[in-house]
Amino acid sequence: MGYKPPPSIFSQPINDNQFASCPNPGRNTSVRAVAFPLTDLQTATGNFALGRLIGEGSLGRVYRAKYPDGKVLAVKTIDLSLHQGAKPEDFSEIVTSISKVHHPNIAELVGYCAEQEHNMLIYDYFRNGSLHGFLHVADDYSKPLTWNTRVRIALGTARAVEYLHEVCSPSFIHKNIKSPNILLDNELNPCLCDYGLENFHHVTDKPYTMKSDIYSFGVVMLELLTGRKPFDFSRPKSEQCLVRWATPQLHDIDALEKMVDPALRGLYPPKSVSRFADIIALCAQAEPEFRPPMSEVVQALVRLVQRSSMNMRDDITISSQMGDSDC
Repeated sequence: MGYKPPPSIFSQPINDNQFASCPNPGRNTSVRAVAFPLTDLQTATGNFALGRLIGEGSLGRVYRAKYPDGKVLAVKTIDLSLHQGAKPEDFSEIVTSISKVHHPNIAELVGYCAEQEHNMLIYDYFRNGSLHGFLHVADDYSKPLTWNTRVRIALGTARAVEYLHEVCSPSFIHKNIKSPNILLDNELNPCLCDYGLENFHHVTDKPYTMKSDIYSFGVVMLELLTGRKPFDFSRPKSEQCLVRWATPQLHDIDALEKMVDPALRGLYPPKSVSRFADIIALCAQAEPEFRPPMSEVVQALVRLVQRSSMNMRDDITISSQMGDSDC
């Protein structure tokens, strides 16, 4: 199911009708990649003030842009000088490519700016921040994510990756699936970001494939299960690498119980956790050829949700219990 690129992204609306057979069809609207004037972005970000900086990565920085009408956007700068061999036309190709991506669990491109050697991508701003923030940077006033919400985040993210891998034509290999790149909306639904930039991520000796994305997703699931960071050098040496520490224990019921995020306070269905761990074990296998395609991961998570009969009422009940508990 491919899509044909428009003659020019800078003048034509982008229509996408490919979601008829997609498990989570995208928005049924025509989307235009809007050109944002550099002067407007400078004003909205306080001239890219440090106080507006909300993130930084290998590709550039992300700033919060606030407009007089109350609209808030996220502006991602792309510094082509950091990447040997990158050409100005590469940015145009990025915009053309990612403007065609529409899925409810993917952060959609709102617009772009390509003026005076500035290259920027503009997205909606997610006030809840990222999954990384919820799991690893939460303060004393933040309620931990419930188990049902964690499973829902895993399923939504899996559907996003499935769309990139198996619905888009040509397909996308994300190359940077990690908890900071999973944003959460007001209902804590996940939206995967930083897609379509695979050619600008660091090149390694080993080829990066869809199976590499599957492994990275397995690491995110481990974070959801344990509440731990992928690498944490404050822990004992044997526990510093999450994958090495956790994967040998995923099929050990007693060990699994001790691995679960303490922030859950025991409020989770053991069978659901065990099935969740089984999916992680498949994704995080050392041999890429044995990792399942993302469509199979989605099906496994859907079955997990169905068996658990999870619904919003469960989340509200458990959240209330967490909120009422004395620390």
